[in-house]
Amino acid sequence: MKPIFLVTALGLAGWWSGNQSLPLLAAEAKATQNQTAGEPWEAKPADAYFAMFHPRKAPAPAGLLLKAGDRLAICGDSITEQKMYSRILETYLTVAAPELDLSVRQYGWGGETAPGFLARMTNDCLRFQPTVATTCYGMNDHGYRRYEEAIGQRYQAASTAIVRAFRQAGARVVLGSPGCVGKNPNWSQSKSSTLEDLNLNLCQLRNLDIEIAQAEQVAFADVFWPMLTAGFAAQQKYGAEYAIAGKDGVHPGWAGQLVMAYAFLRALGLSGDIGTFTVDLPSDQAEVSPGHELLSCRAGELQIRSRRYPFCAPAGDPAKDDQINSGLALVPFPQELNRLRLVVPHAAAGSYRVTWGAAARTYTAEQLRQGINLAGEFVPNPFSEAYAKVDAAVAAKQAYETRQIKDLFHGPEGRVDMEATVALTEKARAPLVAAIRKAFTPVTHNLRIEPQ
Repeated sequence: MKPIFLVTALGLAGWWSGNQSLPLLAAEAKATQNQTAGEPWEAKPADAYFAMFHPRKAPAPAGLLLKAGDRLAICGDSITEQKMYSRILETYLTVAAPELDLSVRQYGWGGETAPGFLARMTNDCLRFQPTVATTCYGMNDHGYRRYEEAIGQRYQAASTAIVRAFRQAGARVVLGSPGCVGKNPNWSQSKSSTLEDLNLNLCQLRNLDIEIAQAEQVAFADVFWPMLTAGFAAQQKYGAEYAIAGKDGVHPGWAGQLVMAYAFLRALGLSGDIGTFTVDLPSDQAEVSPGHELLSCRAGELQIRSRRYPFCAPAGDPAKDDQINSGLALVPFPQELNRLRLVVPHAAAGSYRVTWGAAARTYTAEQLRQGINLAGEFVPNPFSEAYAKVDAAVAAKQAYETRQIKDLFHGPEGRVDMEATVALTEKARAPLVAAIRKAFTPVTHNLRIEPQ
């Protein structure tokens, strides 16, 4: 069922009589004029649902932003405090890019706006000297109502100040846009605002984020447009109950959180090359890329020890918005960020049976010559158990980071003696960091290729 939006003279007159401002219509008129003039805009699906949206073209990632030893700060509101996309980010960076040896902290705070984070960032975040920071604000800043010029001005001023504060402290920045909403939530004070009103407001804040990122020369993560378009596509395929933005309309389940993680990992410039296993069957030889060690190769069977993992999602129903696998079907995460390839350049038989761990699949010789993505084809796979252990350790650490900042830094302990509270909580956090490193161990796995 497709949402239909109608604008009538009566509705416009009623809106005007309610003493609401007209900047959104002016912005839309300017956007339409600029789009006609050839300015860069995102391609829109050919559906009336998107007629009123004018998303500026997101700047492309400019290569790998991360450096070895970086300290990453993941900042945002309650969507970040859910510790879902932040967990995907940290676990992925730990196992898929171990050579970077990153440390990560998440700073999500429910109900926060950009001005709210600006007020606390020195005490809570900059004291730990981040070298890279991601931000994701705008959801609470948009006020869950129709766009007004004051909303944009307040958000732009605070977001610019955040970016400049990070840069002054020596950190590189990924400025993330807000996501989309799926309905006007029950805590909204503007019950007359429609779902379209809210998402047009968020789209405007997204466009402001692009302006800020370009003016301040920082990276940009487009969360809003992939979420809006993916959520619409999912509803067309799976039904109107599918909620990319979560059942409350604001806090995404795992599918939406995967889309968010995809946006930030792309903006960070990750290549997505987890590894390549090249097998020459006639000579009974194989080569593996860095991060992997070939232990043996005999009669089409390889044993490999890997110190780099692919991203591993648990098996799930792609029609369910609370499943990571559903998000993987909505954005090209496997193709762009999770490529563990098997290539058999001289495959000559008609087809081959490939067994990896406990699972087996059949491929044509041409498919193997071109290469298959093991990480996308085999779910679960030999890395899944090890990945889950690292992910659980990351979840435990991030849970403590919420307590450290919200309950202790901003609680009685911090008010009495902030520096002592910092020291004590860092001692409590250290074993949780160590547990992640302990959980991340090499995986030995077998791969067999048999002609059929």
